[in-house]
Amino acid sequence: MSSLLQIAGLKKDFGRVTALRGIDLHVGAGEMFVLLGASGSGKSTLLRCIGGFETPDAGTIVLDNADITTTPPHRRPVNTMFQSYALFPHMTVAENIGFGLRQPGLDRAGLPCAEIATRVTALLRLVKLTDH
Repeated sequence: MSSLLQIAGLKKDFGRVTALRGIDLHVGAGEMFVLLGASGSGKSTLLRCIGGFETPDAGTIVLDNADITTTPPHRRPVNTMFQSYALFPHMTVAENIGFGLRQPGLDRAGLPCAEIATRVTALLRLVKLTDH
């Protein structure tokens, strides 16, 4: 099976602390993958690198045969739910909600604007944020 996600030699330092050292990982299409480890073991740093929120000091991240190592977060077809909520500060509430629906995924095209607007409006009503 070919790898959907390939990480090779990933390294990330924060000053004198090495968070990731030589991470090699292959995840195939359709596979479920789980990261387990103690606090401080680098799980969140790895996810932040995959999402583009941290820039690795070395190594590559390849997704569906495209090197995304230096691709900005809003151009990557991946999603991560962080323990502390992370929103795109340059977007409105509605734009943040609709972001994932606009982006072509690996298995689908982005939704039409009218469908996105309908879904976003319904969600804003549900959580009583239509004024925002």
